[in-house]
Amino acid sequence: FEIDTKYVPIKPIGRGAYGIVCSSVNRETNEKVAIKKINNAFENRIDALRTLRELKLLRHLRHENVIALKDVMMPIHRRSFKDVYLVYELMDTDLHQIIKSSQTLSNDHCQYFLFQLLRGLKYLHSANILHRDLKPGNLLINANCDLKICDFGLARTSSGKDQFMTEYVVTRWYRAPELLLCCDNYGTSIDVWSVGCIFAELLGRKPVFPGTECLNQPKLIINILGSQREEDIEFIDNPKARKYIKSLPYSPGTPFSRLYPHAHPLAIDLLQRMLVFDPSKRISVIEALQHPYMSPLYDPNTDPPAQVPINLDIDEDLGEE
Repeated sequence: FEIDTKYVPIKPIGRGAYGIVCSSVNRETNEKVAIKKINNAFENRIDALRTLRELKLLRHLRHENVIALKDVMMPIHRRSFKDVYLVYELMDTDLHQIIKSSQTLSNDHCQYFLFQLLRGLKYLHSANILHRDLKPGNLLINANCDLKICDFGLARTSSGKDQFMTEYVVTRWYRAPELLLCCDNYGTSIDVWSVGCIFAELLGRKPVFPGTECLNQPKLIINILGSQREEDIEFIDNPKARKYIKSLPYSPGTPFSRLYPHAHPLAIDLLQRMLVFDPSKRISVIEALQHPYMSPLYDPNTDPPAQVPINLDIDEDLGEE
């Protein structure tokens, strides 16, 4: 760990596919931070693009439900450095750990986590950003239940010229039907689907669609949502994908109220509006915030949109992953 002397002491708190994360304190500000070391950041083109995306985005994003990038450490050897060090605000845990834990989650907890996630997402969408990889592990939480969206390595602008989605994007269990079925055109509704999956996981303490491989995933979705009408699969522009969906055995579906019998009726109503197979009929983030389940928390007047839409020109310049 070759880091600026103003950061002490260093304590490892996590290890991911891209490197190691340590907690530290900024001596100058007394602020607790998380330092993410990305090993050999330029060895692999896709990983380098992910890091560049995260940097370009977080330089512009300012919202209390989006993780703040505090610092990017200047390398000692500018022409020969291999590792990148990013400094973020420090959070205590993530939603994946909380869901896995034995901690009781009340309706108030579920409501507050969902509210903050939707608030952060409303801000991102107003800045023209699709997150594309929302999952419990990418939602950081601190001891007083504040939630912040992190990991923007797969995010892109919703106006990107090339809307084709690669296999890497969105962990399969949280991936919207239009992505599983290879649709070239997708929009902000992919993030709403992921939010629905996360909310269901909060209510049931386990993933709602834990598919084992790609073909198995749409089948799981149909088993719960029920077989779709012809008009609800019109959005599938890939003939093979449409044929596959039509070939699945008939399913009457399972009501969410049966899956989550202890959930608030308004929570169930909002969940079933988020987990709609046809993206054009799925609720938007703003509509979700205006839903009666959110009314105790949501005040539209205190939630301004992002200052300007953000342009992420790296994808157009360098090609998608």
